[in-house]
Amino acid sequence: MTIKFKYKKIPLTVKAPLFGFSILRPIIPVQLFGNGEKISYEVLLDSGADTCVFDGSIGELLGLDVTAGTPVQFSGVQNAAAAKAYLHTVDLSLGGHKLSIPAIFSFDLSDRGYGILGQKGFFDLFCVKFDYQKEEIELKQK
Repeated sequence: MTIKFKYKKIPLTVKAPLFGFSILRPIIPVQLFGNGEKISYEVLLDSGADTCVFDGSIGELLGLDVTAGTPVQFSGVQNAAAAKAYLHTVDLSLGGHKLSIPAIFSFDLSDRGYGILGQKGFFDLFCVKFDYQKEEIELKQK
């Protein structure tokens, strides 16, 4: 299975020296499923992320008891202590193909961010080709 997506163009309010008035990001639409609920959600493909990370409120909308999941901690580029998260298995659909993945849900994420598809749960299942010049992302299931 091969699926292609376009990079998402994010408008900027002020002209940036490197990007002009917009920036391209590898953000794709997915659907998440849990307890009979389905949510459309935009996620950032992040090869530097160890896991798939979603906002805790998304887990609640899926009908999950988020804090009943296995407690874990994660950190990133922020200059702060590790954030709390809870591990669950959810179904994810992209390009019409559905799979079960491990994901962590946290209430400590920025409200301006996106969900993240990381190494465990995504990059271990797909070969990912980023073509910035063509503004295209190609996914091939392993």
